[in-house]
Amino acid sequence: MNVLQLVTSPRPFFDQQVSVLEDRGVDCTVLEVPGTHGGDSSRSPTDYARYYPRILSELRSNDYDLVHANYGLVAPFALAQPTRPVVLTLWGTDLMSDHDWLRSVSRFGARRANAAIVPSRAMSSVLETEHELVPFGVDTDLFRPVPQVEARERIGWETDRPIALFPYDRTRAVKDYPRARRLVERADADIELRTVTGVDHEEIPYYMNASDILLVTSERESGPMVVKEAAACNLPIVSTDVGFVRETVADVTDCIVSDDDEALTEGLECVADARRRSDGRETIDGLSLDALGDRLLDVYRDVLERDGPAGRRTEVDHGV
Repeated sequence: MNVLQLVTSPRPFFDQQVSVLEDRGVDCTVLEVPGTHGGDSSRSPTDYARYYPRILSELRSNDYDLVHANYGLVAPFALAQPTRPVVLTLWGTDLMSDHDWLRSVSRFGARRANAAIVPSRAMSSVLETEHELVPFGVDTDLFRPVPQVEARERIGWETDRPIALFPYDRTRAVKDYPRARRLVERADADIELRTVTGVDHEEIPYYMNASDILLVTSERESGPMVVKEAAACNLPIVSTDVGFVRETVADVTDCIVSDDDEALTEGLECVADARRRSDGRETIDGLSLDALGDRLLDVYRDVLERDGPAGRRTEVDHGV
């Protein structure tokens, strides 16, 4: 099977998705939107205008079985090409965006694609179109428990204090670093707040294992995947009620999810006082990448069996 993967900007979980598909014999070619994106900055309309000709050129040059659009913004480009069936995976910040136009584009893409996928029950509950629920997986060989002393030595954290890890660039407004700092300052515990950004993804598990708490204060999230990764490391989590956090850690010990500052502060105090690991790795179902790869391959096969490699439909009836 030969699949053209369209994406705005690759993320580690997307790269892992491609890897597990290739392990299953799927040849994946990734075509990223031109230009650069980082922090709160966005690509220009010109960057997106250059994207569609590249897609058409790629499809003319290679014999693809289907196109997989990853994120709502690239759905129109996948659907505009007339020759291949389309699978669309919505990531969360598209379908549940603050922008009406992006939510509309994402819903339109889900209705018109040959198959639509969402990674969480929270997203599933707001997408009326028929779709598949396929949770993002975590590399549990990479994200695994490591003794805290060993992890702190590796990354050079010389302290015995409990550490709350803020896993984002503190300048990204949507992540709300000022709130994280305020919560730690209010807590009746000797907690040190540290951030991590710009390091290799392979090093992130050591920062998690060196910490005592993962602190998420985001205003909105598509996941966040960092919560699943922390759970795989048995790192306790204190988080605002965003994305799939609540459904992910509902049964995990020493994890607090709330939008109330007082509850979050109390959560920080309790976790810092206990200084024990959670049971996330043993409790959470569907963490593995293998499950993700198997489910995606099933979706691809169903689409090709039903619609064929030349089965782009101009109207797809999903019961709406």
